[in-house]
Amino acid sequence: MRAALCDEALRLGRMLVQLLPGESEVHALLALMELNASRTVARRGSNGEAVLLPEQDRSLWDDAQIQRGMTSLEHARRLGGGAENYALQAAIAACHMRARTAEETDWERIVLLYDALMQSAPSPIVALNRAVAVGMAQGPAAGLAAVDAIATPAADSALARYHLLHSVRGDLLMKMGRFPEAREEIQRAMALTQNLREQELLTERLKQMEKAAPST
Repeated sequence: MRAALCDEALRLGRMLVQLLPGESEVHALLALMELNASRTVARRGSNGEAVLLPEQDRSLWDDAQIQRGMTSLEHARRLGGGAENYALQAAIAACHMRARTAEETDWERIVLLYDALMQSAPSPIVALNRAVAVGMAQGPAAGLAAVDAIATPAADSALARYHLLHSVRGDLLMKMGRFPEAREEIQRAMALTQNLREQELLTERLKQMEKAAPST
């Protein structure tokens, strides 16, 4: 992450709110940026490794920034923009912020918010994120079915070459105990990303899988 760039984006977002106080999506965009930026410190481990949302130390989240984000989201809703693109994304982020632990996350609500986002701003990435939420809310089999519903038609598209598609699929297969298939998906994801931190993360997931897999 480029901290200086994020700070500049936040500065410009706050300036836009001052210039366009009656625009709901401006408030929603700022809410989304504030909520995402509140987790900056928790996103990296002591050695610079990436830390995924479920494993993050939530005591490191910036409470003041979370409150600013929630306030901006409420402004967007009061202006009638609660169902717009940025407002829905911010509402999803807010669900994570409200949960004291990963286990307390309201995944059912997140699925509903992604359903709304698929209506207002559909995309393969939104569909993939929705599939992750379905897997958390309804179990890995339901999540895998949701992933495969978007992956099969996209077999020859850019989505098929998107490493996170295979990473998500591998994670769901691992949770279902289908370790050989999960291993193949994680290895495919590793081959598709050039990002060193993401490769390290996927390598660690493979190690976890080897420990979890039954001996043959």
